[in-house]
Amino acid sequence: MKIDLNSDMGEGFGPYRLCDDEAMMKIVSSANIACGFHGGDPDTMGRMVRLAKQYGVGIGAHPGLPDRLGFGRREMPFPADELRQQMLYQLGALMAIASAERVTVSHISFHAAMGNMVNRDPVLAHLMMDAIAAVDANLVVFVTSGSEIQRAAKRARLKTLALFLADRAYDAEGRLVARGLAGALIKDEAAVRARVRQFLREGTVTTIDGAVIAMPARSILVHSDTPGALELAGIVRGEIEATGAALAPAAELAD
Repeated sequence: MKIDLNSDMGEGFGPYRLCDDEAMMKIVSSANIACGFHGGDPDTMGRMVRLAKQYGVGIGAHPGLPDRLGFGRREMPFPADELRQQMLYQLGALMAIASAERVTVSHISFHAAMGNMVNRDPVLAHLMMDAIAAVDANLVVFVTSGSEIQRAAKRARLKTLALFLADRAYDAEGRLVARGLAGALIKDEAAVRARVRQFLREGTVTTIDGAVIAMPARSILVHSDTPGALELAGIVRGEIEATGAALAPAAELAD
């Protein structure tokens, strides 16, 4: 079995960094690179692309809302077409930086509030997926299984890869628990290890209220801004290898 391990990366800017990106790049198989709005800047984006190239990691765009202060986690009332242009602007910037390094962007993963807004609105989801397909029909879209983004991507004939978030709690409907609620963020090493092991061996996850639900995914995400993210990513990779699975970037696993 092959599985992807990905992380949102390059989310600092200027001299500010959230984690040791180079160390994280040695662990993951796919990197979702912030594109300058919620985090990142041209120099950081270039550094991430070079690191991904050096370590053979798949490169993905991680567009978010233009809200550094809120780290892209606050929804903002942009018209649908303006959100489309924001996404395209960020995707295009990373594609140009990657092209200059003789590598390609292989996937796209929406950040936080932008992703929530797209996932809630079928019309917006179709608008975004059509735009992505027009730019590069080979791009893989990271999705939550059964989501509006997944449905819209399939309609636009884009490949998708479903995610399991190792460091976030789920409710009984398979939705992420809001970050402001107790227990939403999972940073205890033993808890992360147990969740990943359950996912890999059984294809399920235990929800915040104790239910067990199916988790049909082929990629595991560890957020780089989670406290102890580097150690947690190492734990996840160790569990993947312990099951005999092999790491592979998103482009090899999408359907």
